[in-house]
Amino acid sequence: LNAGGVTVSYFEWLKNLSHVRFGRMNKRFEEDVNTRLLRTVEEMTGKKLPKALFDTIVHGPDEEDLVNSGLEETMISSYRQIREVKHQHNDAISLRTAAFISAINKVALAYKELGIFP
Repeated sequence: LNAGGVTVSYFEWLKNLSHVRFGRMNKRFEEDVNTRLLRTVEEMTGKKLPKALFDTIVHGPDEEDLVNSGLEETMISSYRQIREVKHQHNDAISLRTAAFISAINKVALAYKELGIFP
């Protein structure tokens, strides 16, 4: 019921493990790449972009952008897995039941790989 909140909490936990905020490693790099790309476009076209537009495009991702992107990817991937389980059961089960089945299968696989079960 609160998959987004749980996922964002997981991202926060990962961030705390490494003691590095998201985006710190690549923000400047992406801003530099975007700046060089836009400067090249301006040189080739002979036209300067308005400063506000230039700054908007150049702006590298901040922590919120990266968390939102990661959350979106996690939710899309999870939904696809759950939908696949639903289709495997000929759509005779709800998405909620399919989510439970998917989760139980993941726990069972982890136990099996750890030699805990069976």
